[in-house]
Amino acid sequence: MSIDIKTMNVEPKRQTFAHVARRLGSDTTASRYEEGVYDLQATTHFHYRPIWGPEYWTFDEGRTAIKMKDWYVFKDPRQFYYGTYTVTRANMHQTTDRNFAFEEKRNMLANIDEAWREMIVRYLIPLRHYEWGANMNACAVSDAGYGTALTSAMIFTTGDRLGIAQILSRIGIALSEGDGELLDQAKQEWMEADAWQGVRKAIEDSLVVKDWFEVLLAQFLVMDGMVYPLVYNHFDTEGQKHGAASLSILCEFMVDWNTEHNRWVDAVVKAAVKESDENRALLSGWYGKWRDIMSEALQPQAAMVLGDGGEAVLNEVCEQLDARASKLGLTL
Repeated sequence: MSIDIKTMNVEPKRQTFAHVARRLGSDTTASRYEEGVYDLQATTHFHYRPIWGPEYWTFDEGRTAIKMKDWYVFKDPRQFYYGTYTVTRANMHQTTDRNFAFEEKRNMLANIDEAWREMIVRYLIPLRHYEWGANMNACAVSDAGYGTALTSAMIFTTGDRLGIAQILSRIGIALSEGDGELLDQAKQEWMEADAWQGVRKAIEDSLVVKDWFEVLLAQFLVMDGMVYPLVYNHFDTEGQKHGAASLSILCEFMVDWNTEHNRWVDAVVKAAVKESDENRALLSGWYGKWRDIMSEALQPQAAMVLGDGGEAVLNEVCEQLDARASKLGLTL
């Protein structure tokens, strides 16, 4: 007896889910990212307006003054949905863990000059509170924002900022040889030191801004656009003169993350600016407002770490941010 085994090709009626097919076409094969973000947010059949904000529906375009015909133009150039995001971050954190293990094995932090160890507690470890503020702002944008393409990427950012705060905490614990004494000192710096009060005020003011798109621009374009290059480039370079090269290794995550995250921030701002002249004018005004606030707030930090050279470095950081904003279409 012989048996013939035959194969059959079953052609699917459509290549993706119906709500994605309506946007891309039924004959188009959607990527996992597109299936994970397009048109997933509820738009109708809300039972009641939220008690805490009865002037808006649960998901409401009116929560920002920015107007968009299609809120799903804010595509993530990184193509992050849950799967790609978690795999990417897991790999980055594995590298961070190896860096900390290498430092502990070689006791590299012991090579840092004693005076600079004190400086690290004054300028770097307090940033864990800045990161917590950024985490809160990301939560607010994800909550009030409109369109899954934007809000899903922002909720990933909340985890990123919490993770960065934890890395800074690990550095503080490593410097104090296993206890949290330096973390307490860093908190006191954040709460009381004159050099931090401008930045602290800017963060706390941003927490109560009503327009979520202004929060997005203020935190992730302006504040991060000045704090990250100042701390993880210029301050880090100065630290290497004092035996703190090991700190550069431990902060590698922040440098790599910032470069990657900026791609998404730039894409969002550029898309909003391109939509209309009204958006451009509004975003440009917000940019100028928060740029001036942060430029003044960071002056004591730059002077504390870099001395007489701090003003020139801060001006350079501001110029680089202005050039970046100009490329995005903002009017300076």
